[in-house]
Amino acid sequence: MVLMTDSAQPTSLLDILIAQGHLSRDQADLITVEQANTGKNIETLLVEGQLVSEEALTQARATLYNIPFIKVSEIGVSPEALSQVPESVARRYRLLPFSINKSEHKLAVAMDNPLDLSAIDFVEKKTGYHLEIYYAVPSELERTLAERYSQNLSNEVTEALNETKQENGRNIENLAALSKEVVREAPITKIVETILGYAIKGRASDIHIEPQEDRTRVRYRIDGILTEKLILPRTVHEAVLSRIKILAELKIDEKRLPQDGRFTFTADGQEVDLRVSTLPTIHGEKVVMRLLKKSLAVPTLAELGLRGKALRDVEESIKIPHGIILITGPTGSGKTTTLYSILHIINTPKVNISTLEDPVEYQIQGVNQVQINPQIGLTFASGLRSFLRQDPNVIMVGEIRDSETADLAIQASLTGHLVFSTLHTNSAAGAIPRLLDMGAEPFLLASTITMSMAQRVLRCINPAYKEEYKPEQVVIDDIKKVLGPLFTSWCTQNKKDPNSIMLSRPKADRPTDEPEYKGRIAIFEVMKVSDSIAKMILERKSDADIEAQALSTGMLLMKQDGYLKALEGLTTIEEVLRVAEV
Repeated sequence: MVLMTDSAQPTSLLDILIAQGHLSRDQADLITVEQANTGKNIETLLVEGQLVSEEALTQARATLYNIPFIKVSEIGVSPEALSQVPESVARRYRLLPFSINKSEHKLAVAMDNPLDLSAIDFVEKKTGYHLEIYYAVPSELERTLAERYSQNLSNEVTEALNETKQENGRNIENLAALSKEVVREAPITKIVETILGYAIKGRASDIHIEPQEDRTRVRYRIDGILTEKLILPRTVHEAVLSRIKILAELKIDEKRLPQDGRFTFTADGQEVDLRVSTLPTIHGEKVVMRLLKKSLAVPTLAELGLRGKALRDVEESIKIPHGIILITGPTGSGKTTTLYSILHIINTPKVNISTLEDPVEYQIQGVNQVQINPQIGLTFASGLRSFLRQDPNVIMVGEIRDSETADLAIQASLTGHLVFSTLHTNSAAGAIPRLLDMGAEPFLLASTITMSMAQRVLRCINPAYKEEYKPEQVVIDDIKKVLGPLFTSWCTQNKKDPNSIMLSRPKADRPTDEPEYKGRIAIFEVMKVSDSIAKMILERKSDADIEAQALSTGMLLMKQDGYLKALEGLTTIEEVLRVAEV
């Protein structure tokens, strides 16, 4: 083996793994000695010793042989490309066709062994296309092969695309020229129905249909993560978009301005409201559809992930008949769902609840819900002013965006109303300086803010397919550092040995139709405004000082709440760090 000097390029698999930070020099030397003693392949020894992950090993191979690496679980697959290679051939040679370029006569395929020249030669002769080869992680490739070839999404769209080319016995090259009547008919209708049906079956919250220079990609947001699932020929984009516009009752010929609409769709016995938004881009109109399930029950606070002192603080705060309760976090952090859960608790015939939302996502029986419309002057501020003449007990303002809305919310709470709202800040304590920046007076905030809570949403490990493992020492040290005394008390409470902590992760050998993560749970930090914090607001103390005071009285940070949920096996440390590293 040629050892790498500081200036030399990596010349072996071990050198590359060292350069990429997956292996230490000592570990590499031990592997070299073991190879000499046993005669085993280096890759076999690395796998047997569990020294590097399968993905790291595949990336190192790709670097060694100068072949591009691709994560097949994160790419969209063109139905046209998939149809070029029969499933039996794809499985036999362990390759996945995912993209096709007809003008250059190229077919992009992912393989777990791109050095299998006989396989490449066979597929090139069978398809008539020149293959562009990519390295893929073997277990990922196997799972994706099963998913893509068995998935109705690709098969049904492929059939529909074939139909469009034979429509009325003609070869339609440019489907953008189709009339409204053709758009209403089968193949395009079938494509749209398949896209929507898959979203419902796959538990997606949003569908993105995005035109690009030479293709249209379809992405689904599942458990908060956008995943590319389908690639359509660019020629069908206009027809697909026109079909969606017809369903949402939008103007088909208006392509220069954004439009918004709604429609209802039923699949597998589930009725779903879809909120449609179009946006002109340089390559054409993009459409995003938000799925709102009509039958969805409002979760309880405990189901959302609140427990212990945080849950008690929330339950106590919402019983106070006046004041302001703020929920903070970025877009998509579940703030609206938490507000709906709280409103569901306090919603009784004796209470008049009015909400101002943008938009109204779920309808709550017995609650007066108003959707803002800035185009006609119905903003959060003007709506809130009107609410105060409607004899409300509880007011929910979707978001405090400006000083006028902040002032009105404070005045409403001072006159005996309970006000709920959201803010875009990173932490619970950060809500106070944000409102002060908007011009709110410290003495008014100190007397009106009852509670501020921040939250994020993270994915849960698929409960049916998870396993325990012993984490590396560096991970255990990080958990102990983040949790501090909470770690010891958690171990005592759950009768765990602090020196042999186990974490959970998704099983690698789960069925192909089972995802790594299934469902979501929120992590919170709940800051109840005590007398000492009210005094700090009066003194215009920084959010760091206010947070330190809240922590001294038992508040959990979001990251701490996430680590506790990871210790309990609900999620992974990686997932917590993805959302809570603020």
